[in-house]
Amino acid sequence: MKTTIKTFCCLLTAACMAVGLAGCTPRPTGNVAQEQRQPTIYPDYADVTIPVNIAPLNFLVREPGCDAVQVTVGLADNPSLASISVHASGNKVCFSLHDWRETLRQAAGSDLVVTLTARIDGSWKQFKPFRWHVVSDSIDPYLTYRLIEPDYEIFNNLTLQERCLENFDERSICNYGLVGNRCMNCHAYAGQNPNLSMLYVRGEGGGAILNREGQLHKLNLKTDSMASSSVYYGFSPNGRYLVFSTNNIIPAFHSLARKRLEVFDAVSDVYVADLQENRIFTTPLLADSMAFETFPSFSPDGKRIYFCAAPHVSLPNELKKLQYSLVSIPFDQQTGTIGNHIDTLVNAQRPIVDKQVSSSKSSVCHPRVSPDGQYILYTVADYGTFPIWHPEADQQLINLHTGQKVPMQKVNSPRSDTYHSWSSNSRWFVFASKRDDGLYGKPYFCYIDRQGRAHKPFCLPQKDPVFYDHCLKSFNAPELGIGPLPFTAADVADAMQRDAEKFK
Repeated sequence: MKTTIKTFCCLLTAACMAVGLAGCTPRPTGNVAQEQRQPTIYPDYADVTIPVNIAPLNFLVREPGCDAVQVTVGLADNPSLASISVHASGNKVCFSLHDWRETLRQAAGSDLVVTLTARIDGSWKQFKPFRWHVVSDSIDPYLTYRLIEPDYEIFNNLTLQERCLENFDERSICNYGLVGNRCMNCHAYAGQNPNLSMLYVRGEGGGAILNREGQLHKLNLKTDSMASSSVYYGFSPNGRYLVFSTNNIIPAFHSLARKRLEVFDAVSDVYVADLQENRIFTTPLLADSMAFETFPSFSPDGKRIYFCAAPHVSLPNELKKLQYSLVSIPFDQQTGTIGNHIDTLVNAQRPIVDKQVSSSKSSVCHPRVSPDGQYILYTVADYGTFPIWHPEADQQLINLHTGQKVPMQKVNSPRSDTYHSWSSNSRWFVFASKRDDGLYGKPYFCYIDRQGRAHKPFCLPQKDPVFYDHCLKSFNAPELGIGPLPFTAADVADAMQRDAEKFK
């Protein structure tokens, strides 16, 4: 009985302390100065378009001397209908998940107005409001990515992660320590389907780990004539075929301090694996000894394979001449037959010059067609095949129905904007950007509306908005999925112990 009474008293004391602390949270009093500018916040969530199912956009107020904040969020047309209020000491703004979800549900198709008041050096200032445009087009709720140090000496503690975008839940799907301290390639879905996907564990005893509805298979996707096993890959819509590149990847170091690292392929070819019959095949059009072929992916109807190709140059001496065109080749899913001609969509020798920038940025990487077949999204850089260290690397988007480029000025930054994937409704894509500091890549999400306009992207939200200040890893190769993956990192470790299925 004494223990019960003591426990109750402790709980009551804690509750009273919590109420007292809440009552002590500073709130605006007296004259509040009006600032004629928006506040400086991080991440930059001002005037962004967001999906109705995204997790709270928690942020930091980066105004010097800020030690208390008040934020109100309400509908632009009817502020009383949907509203959130946050009062906090310090400079963190964190929203209740329950209140956030209810507010976004009511605001779908409308604008939310965010008004921030901050105590700065003892005086309260109210900043010019900014808006969140909430669209009813949901984003696929799961994201996978590789967490890796942005350097070239180590890949220590490398993991593949899965994050739920509707909250802050995160888990590992492949862990460096569980697979014999091996490096690993990125995870890729078939479309956005979590029941069919693949990742690749490198090194001796490694292999491709194929996920079919949670059943993991270890595959040896290499024949004696190939330069390597699969590096970049994509599934056909029917799930039977896997198109992949084999790349003999060479790192090179710049003598200029402003350049960190260059990576190029000494050899690269494209192959197709029949996952039903365990056979690998290609054509001289995809494996030309006088050309480099890489970054293959299927069209959503499975009738074409898109990839990047560049004529052979002497490397590394002629690295700046290494420029990849965006091309495609027909494919027949019914017969597993590759076509006999290549079509060129973007010619690196005759690039689509962007008048908004001084560079033609003619070398293409990572082509991905939207699931509805309307757009093709790709990365462009001045040269080469490894754009993450190219500050000029940008996203480009072509409407395949009209052949016209979509303006991307709101999307791209002065720093590297690269690897991307689509949401299943073709309204959203995610890409990796180093816009904050030029070093660490983070996932950004961009909305393409029904008029074909690209909106200002926003960064992956975190539960604690100070997260990115302390995170010393890059988010690499983000991929969107419609549901959680049906396996764990331990399952991958178990699959690695098996003999690999061979292909002929």
